[in-house]
Amino acid sequence: MTALRGLWPEMQDTCTSLGLMLSIVLFTGLARVVTRQQLNGPMAHAFVLEFLATFQLCFCTHELQLLSEQEPLHPTWPLTLIYFFSMVHGLTLVGTSSNPCGVMMQIMLGGMSAETGAIRLLAQLIGALCSRYCMSALWSLGLTKYHVSERSFACRNPIQVDLPKAVIIEAVCSFIFHSALLHFQEVRTKLRIHLLSALITFLVYAGGSLTGAVFNPTLALSLHFKCFDEAFLQFFIVYWLSPSLETDLRGWQ
Repeated sequence: MTALRGLWPEMQDTCTSLGLMLSIVLFTGLARVVTRQQLNGPMAHAFVLEFLATFQLCFCTHELQLLSEQEPLHPTWPLTLIYFFSMVHGLTLVGTSSNPCGVMMQIMLGGMSAETGAIRLLAQLIGALCSRYCMSALWSLGLTKYHVSERSFACRNPIQVDLPKAVIIEAVCSFIFHSALLHFQEVRTKLRIHLLSALITFLVYAGGSLTGAVFNPTLALSLHFKCFDEAFLQFFIVYWLSPSLETDLRGWQ
């Protein structure tokens, strides 16, 4: 009983974080419904939907990263959350990519015009930065003991290997993920979401302790904005250039 009482505050903080993430998913879902019903114009429509998708992805990943850095109740708990929210994003963010690599690949494969691609890239950039500042304001409220505003102003460098290895890890993760996206297109939607969620969880498990296994330039910018400010060249090469070049090569094949 004493042990359970000691775990209760930890469970409260975890439940609060989960509640925040699910609230954002519901909020952005409602915003997407309103956008589809009220907003006219394909470009404005594409911009808002991509902005909301990127905001949701970055917001939830910020909170997931925070939870993963705490002492988990079970070693597989962080991976379980990654799998679950990957499925949530797969179900709710249909028609958006939230990843510049995905947009560039669609442009090179002829599935999207350059103008639409540029609008989506701009929306992703704004969504990523907005989610970061929103998280900073939210953490300053101190809803859990892990929510501290100082966290958002510190660089927590996830790169634990030398630069060439970090580049290879992010490039390989991006290659595997986007190859799966292409090859799973003919798979039934529900099964495809499970397969991609399992793949994302595996990639995070395999490379998370080395580079964070982000393989998404806008997500990396949102998560590690301060690090980009302090070590721009290193983070640009690892998190922007590496996955983007890999995707460009795949698109030209």
